[in-house]
Amino acid sequence: MITMSQKYQSLIQYMQEGKSIRKVARDIGIHRETVSKYVKEYEQKRKQLMEGGEDVEVDALIESLTEKPIYTTGSRPKRKLTPEIEQRILAFLEENREKRQKGQRKQQKTVMDMYEVLEDEEVDISYSTVRRLVRQLEHKAKEAFIKETYMPGDVCEFDWGDVRITVDGRLQTFQMAVFTSAYGNYRWACLFPKQTTECFQEAHARFFAHIGGVHTTLTYDNMRVAVRRLAGDKEPTEGLMQLMMYYGFHCRFCNIRRGNEKGHVERSVDVIRRKAFSNKDIFDSLEEANHYLETLCSEKLNQKPMSQYEGQTPKQRLEQEHEYLLEAPPKWDAARVQYARVDKYATLVIEQNRYSVPDHLVGEMIMVKVYAERIRCFYNEACIANHERLSGHHRWNLQLSHVLETLQKKPGALAGSLALHQADQKIKDIYKTYYTGKERDFIALCHYLRDEGDLDGVLTAIDQLAAMHPKHVTTDKIKAICDKNNEQPVTAASMSQDTEAITEQARTHMSDYDQLFQMKAPKEGVH
Repeated sequence: MITMSQKYQSLIQYMQEGKSIRKVARDIGIHRETVSKYVKEYEQKRKQLMEGGEDVEVDALIESLTEKPIYTTGSRPKRKLTPEIEQRILAFLEENREKRQKGQRKQQKTVMDMYEVLEDEEVDISYSTVRRLVRQLEHKAKEAFIKETYMPGDVCEFDWGDVRITVDGRLQTFQMAVFTSAYGNYRWACLFPKQTTECFQEAHARFFAHIGGVHTTLTYDNMRVAVRRLAGDKEPTEGLMQLMMYYGFHCRFCNIRRGNEKGHVERSVDVIRRKAFSNKDIFDSLEEANHYLETLCSEKLNQKPMSQYEGQTPKQRLEQEHEYLLEAPPKWDAARVQYARVDKYATLVIEQNRYSVPDHLVGEMIMVKVYAERIRCFYNEACIANHERLSGHHRWNLQLSHVLETLQKKPGALAGSLALHQADQKIKDIYKTYYTGKERDFIALCHYLRDEGDLDGVLTAIDQLAAMHPKHVTTDKIKAICDKNNEQPVTAASMSQDTEAITEQARTHMSDYDQLFQMKAPKEGVH
């Protein structure tokens, strides 16, 4: 390729230094016919410029004298890309279009797939040629965007994002619900086990309680928990309608595959996920992870001054919105109600996970309220079990107190039971240290803990007994010490109050006796 410098050198050496075209070509390293072409074009255009005349376009001549070397490579005939190959690639693109219409977007042919098909058909063409043609045929006009302005309290955007962190020693995937106000870019996020209706509703309830109000309009993409029907006019789901009726806001849905229509929250999902969990991704519980996430949003992300808001922070912008927000009613009870029958293991199956209930309810139908993070079980309108909701599938959440009646009949099953394995570590330590081989006595202690005692009191009693000798640690002695420790001490004030009450009662009785004796005393002179 001839550069501008080479063109200049060829003209200078020929016009001013008097070198021949052959000599110039040899010195510069370009073909002599190229030098000859530049010299002839230059002389012809310079002559026209010097002679002038009404028909001469001076500006065009000046520009042509100083223009860069031009190559007409586009007009060269394509040696490999024949019309037949072009039609074959057009057929591939049409096939991809039909698959998109059928919802088979993930099964389209890529450029590499097209090239490999042509290669199998022994077509002599390179991958770069195929790629260049596909880009040319699929060229689309770039989309223009409209800059919007927002009123305080008007719009808030919602979206989900995946987060993979370690909780309770297990690497798990959680769903992060993210809210972002359009007026001030205030961000709030919370983690949930799944993208279910109860989690969706609980996220809204927590956010509205957090900001102390409700935005007029909530914006969503086409998520299943929000949109019931995509074709024609989009309809919100029953769960979203319940929220709209309770809190009084309106909803707006984005067009399909147009995440930019809620660009605030699209960006927020990436920012929060990176800022929060690139530094810390191991937690003891989901509650700890959520506390960490909310603290990071409140104390770091929402306290950062933003140039587009003249140095104001998102928190300051939210405070400006408060007077325009709708009043928030009491927090929504975001629970899904369902019924399940207790199986032979004294458990209920909820979303392929098992939760224990008292074992005397085997075979009974139980009402279950499924919350975002908890499972509550009811029988005859009384709450009989309260569990942390499990993530994943085929997991068990058992409480030792629920199977005590069965263990009392089968004490040998205690040591290997999953209920004991999942019990509080302090309970397991008590069994391992003092009750191994004394299962019936330990089950009696668990009965006492469930019905009367408290774990701290039992631990205190065990420490007192073990200080004398480990063999003194028995359920009867523990109960005796706990009962003694729970007795209310008699204080001096209470003693004085009791004494005064007794004295007053005695005075009353004496007065009654005096009246009685006076009534029965004999009159004078009567014998």
